[in-house]
Amino acid sequence: LRRVTAFPRVTLRADDPDADASLGAEPPPVIDRDMKQLEAVLREGSAREERTLILCDNDGQAERLEEILGGRSGTLPTGTTIGIGSMAGGFVLSRATPVLRVLTDHEIFQRSRRVRRTRRFRGAVSLESLSHLTPGDHVVHIDHGIGIFRGLETLEIAGRSIESLTIEYAGGEILRVPVHRLDLIERWVGEDETARPKEIHKIGGRSWSRARKKTEEAIRRMTAELLELYARREAGTGHRFTEDTHWQKEMESSFLYEDTPDQRTATQDVKRDMESERPMDRLICGDVGYGKTEIAIRAAFKAVQDGKQVAVLAPTTILAEQHRHTFEERLADYPVRVGSLSRFRSASETRDLLSALEGGDLDIVIGTHRLLSSDVIFHDLGLLVIDEEQRFGVKHKERLKEFKASVDVLTLSATPIPRTLHLSLSQIRDLTLIKTPPRDRMPIITHVLPWSDGLLSEAIHRELDRGGQCFFLHNRIETIHTVAERIRTLTPEATVAVAHGQMTPRDLDEVMTRFVDAEVDVLVCTAIIENGLDVPNANTLIVDGADRFGLSQLYQIRGRVGRSDRRAWCYLITPDRVTEEARRRLRVLEHHTELGSGYQVALRDLEMRGAGNLLGADQSGFAHAVGIDTYLRLLERTVREIRHAEELGETEHPEPEISLAGSAFLPEEYVSDSAQKLHIYRRLSRIRHHQEVREIREELRDRFGPLPEEVERLVDATTLRLVGQRLGIERILVRGRTARINFRDGVHPRLQALQGPLADHQVDVEVRRIDPLSLALSAVGAHRLTTTLIDVLSLLVEEGEARAA
Repeated sequence: LRRVTAFPRVTLRADDPDADASLGAEPPPVIDRDMKQLEAVLREGSAREERTLILCDNDGQAERLEEILGGRSGTLPTGTTIGIGSMAGGFVLSRATPVLRVLTDHEIFQRSRRVRRTRRFRGAVSLESLSHLTPGDHVVHIDHGIGIFRGLETLEIAGRSIESLTIEYAGGEILRVPVHRLDLIERWVGEDETARPKEIHKIGGRSWSRARKKTEEAIRRMTAELLELYARREAGTGHRFTEDTHWQKEMESSFLYEDTPDQRTATQDVKRDMESERPMDRLICGDVGYGKTEIAIRAAFKAVQDGKQVAVLAPTTILAEQHRHTFEERLADYPVRVGSLSRFRSASETRDLLSALEGGDLDIVIGTHRLLSSDVIFHDLGLLVIDEEQRFGVKHKERLKEFKASVDVLTLSATPIPRTLHLSLSQIRDLTLIKTPPRDRMPIITHVLPWSDGLLSEAIHRELDRGGQCFFLHNRIETIHTVAERIRTLTPEATVAVAHGQMTPRDLDEVMTRFVDAEVDVLVCTAIIENGLDVPNANTLIVDGADRFGLSQLYQIRGRVGRSDRRAWCYLITPDRVTEEARRRLRVLEHHTELGSGYQVALRDLEMRGAGNLLGADQSGFAHAVGIDTYLRLLERTVREIRHAEELGETEHPEPEISLAGSAFLPEEYVSDSAQKLHIYRRLSRIRHHQEVREIREELRDRFGPLPEEVERLVDATTLRLVGQRLGIERILVRGRTARINFRDGVHPRLQALQGPLADHQVDVEVRRIDPLSLALSAVGAHRLTTTLIDVLSLLVEEGEARAA
């Protein structure tokens, strides 16, 4: 038990030694989600001086229950304690003195009755890829173009050792880039891992400058219009939702599973957006089965409590119906009216639903693109939830733009299309990643194979033998029944059913219900199962003709299995001869089996498709010419420039030149792995605040031990570079106990602010020149001059920021 500050101490008494020694255990009172009933039980127990211990699965549940029971006063009834612990069920010890009552949160909220142990989320680590350069890789220098990376090289310059990145250009020319300028380097990424750039550029040549200029112009033209749309939204004023109510906390507490850390973060992000005046436009990017729907339900419930309507847009009828069932189940205890608009509804049911929607008698409507029709009129729409936006067409997206102008929009996606993903990365759209896998979730074993009766029979039988079910996806309706008969022949003992989009709504609904209820062993179906279908007992998937699907689509399909704590299997069946492009797609999917790899698959999709249509027009040529990473960097820079074009007062000074006496690099004996070195150098070169330098210093000390002098100098130089850039310093030269600081033309800091700190550190200052300003410093105290410079210049930065504020 944790968090129990005053554990209820009880005593069992028996005056007669031969008396019955039973504990007098009785069942706990039935609460059944009735918070008033729970409060009454606790008040009555308090009045009789009884003790009550409520056990919760986790800290989040405990905090929410404390808020619910504490009310405005924030205090629990006397004798009531909330703790963290696991127990199959509650009980009452009526013979104890005082009487002890133990309740569990899963009984209070009528959730699954199972013992939950407090432990770390385990299973595969969510994927976080770091692309390490290896000699021979193509890289792009933002100023000089595409070259070949030859490795890290230690140079001796004026008796000092520094490490540099060596790049070979056309004609055998060598460019050595100091490690503190690694922010100028990007890895060249083409359409696949075997692609090569059209040419290696020449240092100082025109080819690269022309390619870069054309790319920047194309990016600028297409970004301006898009950013204008998002800028109008930023400036707009939407409905400001109220903070969480008592009901909101109660509903969230009844969630069957423990929130993952990323899920909690996503929930907080969505609530913060909804409670602000600016209309929300947030993308929740999480792998299949990572709890995105629960976040949508919480947001919808929050909107409904403010009297607003909610529209949930799903790409398929089956998914819309499943969402309806999930929303109704989660919100069954509250006065929330949920309806669905799809082809499963008759004409009269559709008319009644549309009438209720327009009149305000329906709170949440869930449907397919039918929701975007002109005859669908909302009484007061406040929140639009879009599941898998990439599945909707151009016309639908135009209609969505109209909605987005005035209401809060929450988009859910497991593998966002490159354009959506990139807009998020470009800070045009808010993005929250859910990368933490649910507890006990295991990766899906994926195989790419030709058709084999023996292998398919073995795969299906293995799943059936453990009491599971199978998906068999065959995406051709004209031959689907023939394939189903083949499966029946291979597994005569299995119950096989067929599901496809041309079936009548009633028949399709019946088949899917039977499959969900485990009455069907093998479901032979088309790609209608692609999005969101949740059948935890189905953990073997066979995809016939996998070469005909796109990468993101295949990833979504694979997500139909592996949604429980069982090992899942995916077999991608392909013909003997497939195109090279299809082979690459399948190889990517076979490789990315890690939990949380949906985000990585989307990035890989971006690479393979050449960044085409990123901003609404064909950009493949430009992206291929400069490399994907460089293209994205130019795009990000262009977006930032356009967004801040009016903020002319914020001019950024170039980085200063830093010269410290002695070597400044990561010695081989300190960090031996070149990939680790490159990663650390890259991080140091991209730091934008000196607080991050302190964090890296602590990390290095923790990972590799005390910092040698060379590493101390490297980190100090990074800090001086940052503060020097902020202050407009052109050059800092430190030699022993003397230093020189040269400021740029037109920069005039308040030197009075330096007098006190420099005197405290026993440093003398001499002004050498006034315009541009040049200072000579000499240390007479015991402090290291470099450390003193960092402290003093950091104070000068803070003083300048305070004046600006």
